[in-house]
Amino acid sequence: MKKIYPNAAAALDGLLHDGMFIAAGGFGLCGIPELLLDAIKDAGTQDLTFASNNAGVDDFGIGILLQTRQVKKMISSYVGENAEFMRQYLSGELELEFNPQGTLAERMRAGGCGIPGFYTKTGVGTVIADGKEHKDFNGETCIMEEGIFADLSIVKAWKADETGNLVFRKTARNFNPPAAMCGKTCVVEVEEIVPTGSLDPDSIHLPGIYVHRLIQGEHEKRIEQRTVRSA
Repeated sequence: MKKIYPNAAAALDGLLHDGMFIAAGGFGLCGIPELLLDAIKDAGTQDLTFASNNAGVDDFGIGILLQTRQVKKMISSYVGENAEFMRQYLSGELELEFNPQGTLAERMRAGGCGIPGFYTKTGVGTVIADGKEHKDFNGETCIMEEGIFADLSIVKAWKADETGNLVFRKTARNFNPPAAMCGKTCVVEVEEIVPTGSLDPDSIHLPGIYVHRLIQGEHEKRIEQRTVRSA
């Protein structure tokens, strides 16, 4: 099956619909699938639910979809650095489901492995546990969290071969592998596509079985917070 597409719009063709659930990789501004997010904005798809660690900043990442009011709900662990995200949440315009970072990552991974739910101690005794099943294991209380099963995964990697095997670069790996695993369809943007067989099998971070469509593009390398000392 041919996986390589000429651009983000072509790779998303036939996949987008109003009210869909999208899992997105990235952490802060690191490893964000920016080209695919731009294409979703241009497509005008509405009432989206996103599972993502955060929503980028006001003019980058999922933040651009918040500006255009295309996002109905965020499943996230962090709201900071995005004034529009905070404004919409506090004004009741945006539904928000808070998840601890590790829980969110495990919910994505679980979905990718076909696991419907799991127990964790994280969140016990807090608002995170409200309405969730509690169970004791060896004298310790845990809560049930459900796996995430998204309609679409969008992620960014450093390199891919033509069959979709992925290599991530340093901390840009972050939420991308579990996000890629949990979608019915996974679309990936990369900086470089190399011939099949040229990647060291021991260096592959995510096998191509999870990847359905693939694009190569130019990416902006933003710094979220630049701190320098006085000369």
